Amino acid sequence: MSLRVGIAGYGLAGRYFHAPLLKGCGYEIAAVLTSNATRAAHVHEDFPDAVVVSTMQELIVQRLDLVVVASANIVHAEQAIAALDAGIPTVVDKPMGRDFNETKRIIDVATQTGVPVSTFFNRRWDSDALTIKRVLASGVLGDIHRMDSRFERFRPEVNTQSWRENMSAEDGGGQLLDLQPHLISTALDWFGNAHLVTATVRSIRGAADDDAVLVLRHDSGVSSYLSASAVVGAPGPRIRILGSKGALVINELDPQEALLRAGKFPEGGAWSEPTTSVAHIHRGDQVEEIVGEPGNYALFYSAVASAITNGTSWPISNEDALLVAQIIDQARKIGSDV
Repeated sequence: MSLRVGIAGYGLAGRYFHAPLLKGCGYEIAAVLTSNATRAAHVHEDFPDAVVVSTMQELIVQRLDLVVVASANIVHAEQAIAALDAGIPTVVDKPMGRDFNETKRIIDVATQTGVPVSTFFNRRWDSDALTIKRVLASGVLGDIHRMDSRFERFRPEVNTQSWRENMSAEDGGGQLLDLQPHLISTALDWFGNAHLVTATVRSIRGAADDDAVLVLRHDSGVSSYLSASAVVGAPGPRIRILGSKGALVINELDPQEALLRAGKFPEGGAWSEPTTSVAHIHRGDQVEEIVGEPGNYALFYSAVASAITNGTSWPISNEDALLVAQIIDQARKIGSDV
């Protein structure tokens, strides 16, 4: 029998990331929380059998096996705690909380109730992330000393319709809470625990922070330079990893986000379309193209289904969620001019 899931929020995250991945992994989209008439119409169009509700209290009485919180950051904690208090395992879109204290509060409720919670660091299942783990395990790059990871775009005008671009940090807006959680999470996954060395967090366009650069030092000795910016007229490569025997360079994101936005989904938990990034190993003037690993965000929800059904591990540890939140708080404190 399919696991019944309720989704809180049906904007970009709910409709174009979580819902198609859940559908692809065989979950039943039983209910969706939205008070927006347009988004309610989207739910009826996408999942005619789903119930649309307007309050969290209505959502949690729908006999659910899982709640996915895909709403604005400002209500993540409130909605996640309501689901956990109702005894329903919960996935929270990143960032789990707007700061360390809010993240810890959610996890503390999960611990106290004995109901599991996890966060959606889906970029760990990008083609680049999976390819990097394979290359690192091979040792072909030698001893790694530095990594550059970027989500850089050129959007000189603020999108007035986007809460992420306009809300204050206190309310959950800005690049530090939107894209840096992915950059930090993947850096921790590749190179282990880290602490923040320095950061700059700025508002170039006059709204929410739109240019955030963090430098981490991992216990393994690797330094990670992480850039999330909407005001980069010449974006750098998506990933560059430097080792004593060569460098790995991946220039572009894999196509999963574009596929999801186009209405595609990984049927049966696997993509039928190619989802690999092009990767190269550089040794000075010598450049070798290597075959990338296929990206697959559905692996996250396959692991969640196994955790609920079989008691296996959840795909993202709460220790990682807390460390990401701690690093973000520190970056805000030492590097912010907004």
